[in-house]
Amino acid sequence: MNPEKYRKDFPLLVRGFEGKPVVYFDNACVTLKPRQVIEAMNRYYEEFPACHGRSYHKLGMKVTEEYEKARETLKKFVGAKRSGEIIFLRNTTEAINLVANSIGLKKGDVVLTSDKEHNSNLVPWLFLEKKAGIKHEVVKTGEEGILEPEALQEAINRKVKLVSLVHTSNLDGTTFPIKELAAVCRDHGIPILVDGAQSVPHKEVKVDRLGVDFLAFSGHKMLGPSGIGCLYGRYELLERMEPFLTGGDTVEDTTYTSCRLSKPPEKFEAGLQNYAGAIGLAEAARYVERVGRENIEKHEVKLNRLITEGISGIAEILGPGPEKRGGIVSFTVPGIHPHDISAFMDMHNIFIRSGAHCVHSWFNARGLEGSARASLYLYNTKEEAEKFVEVLKKTVETFG
Repeated sequence: MNPEKYRKDFPLLVRGFEGKPVVYFDNACVTLKPRQVIEAMNRYYEEFPACHGRSYHKLGMKVTEEYEKARETLKKFVGAKRSGEIIFLRNTTEAINLVANSIGLKKGDVVLTSDKEHNSNLVPWLFLEKKAGIKHEVVKTGEEGILEPEALQEAINRKVKLVSLVHTSNLDGTTFPIKELAAVCRDHGIPILVDGAQSVPHKEVKVDRLGVDFLAFSGHKMLGPSGIGCLYGRYELLERMEPFLTGGDTVEDTTYTSCRLSKPPEKFEAGLQNYAGAIGLAEAARYVERVGRENIEKHEVKLNRLITEGISGIAEILGPGPEKRGGIVSFTVPGIHPHDISAFMDMHNIFIRSGAHCVHSWFNARGLEGSARASLYLYNTKEEAEKFVEVLKKTVETFG
C-alpha cells in the first residue's frame, strides 16, 4: 500500500500546521478527515439543511434519503443483516451506555468485562452497580494481554447476564479473539457487547462472522466527523429493549397519558439527529473500504515493526510483538515522564498521546503513571516512522 496516494486528500497533511509539515501519530484518539468527508458534510449544510422524517417537502425528503442511505452503508460496512440494526449515536461511549441502560439489567445480575477496558466500557457498569445493584466482575487477561476463551468460560455462572469486551485495546493494540469469546457466550445464552472503536477502522470486522450481539464504534476514529458513531444490535434484542433517551422521533403516537414506541432503530434516536455527521461517517466508511482494511492492517504492522526495531533499545514497549499490536506503539522510557516525551515530540511537530489513555484502571493496578503512545493509520509513511525514531533518540539524549 502506498500512503502517498491518499495523503493528498487530507488538508492538514497538505498544508501542515501553521505552515509547517506535521507527523500525526495520534490516530487512536482521533484520525484526520479527508476532503471527501468534509465535502459530503458540507453538501448537507449547503444543499438540503432540513429535517429527516418529519417535513414532507423536497428538502426534508432529500435528508431522509441521504440519512437512510448512510445507515445502509454502515450496515454493509459491519456486516449487519438489516439497516434497522444500525443506530446512529454520538460515539462508542453513548452506544455502550445505551445497552447498559436499556437491556434490562436487574439487581444481582453480573456483567463481565476484561481488565483492559477503556473507561467507556468500565464506568457505566460501576454506575449501574451503585444505581441498580448489578455486579461488575473483571476477567484477567493472559501474559500477552489477551483474554483467552478459557478464562471467560471459567468466569461465567448463572448470574452473568452480559459480557462486554474491548475488541482491540487502545492501550497496547492487542486484539481479543472475539469470535471464540462470542461462541462461549452463545453456548451460555449470554449476549456479548463489543467495543469496536479501535478495531472497526483498522481491520475487517463483520458482526455476522464474529457472532456478536452488539458492536459499538465511533466515526472520529475512522476518518469521520466527531459527534457521530454507531451501535449495531441484533434486531431481536433491540425489539425487546426500551430506549435510553425518549422524546421526538422515538414514538409513533402519543396521548396525554400514553405513547406508542417506534420500532428500531428510530426508538433509540431521540430528537433531531446529526445528519451531516451520519452522511460524513458513511463517506468515511466508503473511503476506508476503497483503501481496504486488510491493506490498512498490513501497512500499520509494517510501520509498527520499523518503529519497534528502532526504539527497542531505549524504550519499554507495552504488549507483545508488532504483529499483535497492529497500529499502536505504547511505551515508557525509564526516567522520563510520558508527558515530557510528548512535549519534546511536539516541539518537532510530531503529535503523539501521553497519559493513561482512558485506561486508568490498568495503569493504577500496576503502579504506573501512564505511557507515551504513537498510533498509526493509512496515511502515515516510512519516513514519518523513521523521523519519530530519530526524535525519540534525541529526547532520551536531552533528558539524560
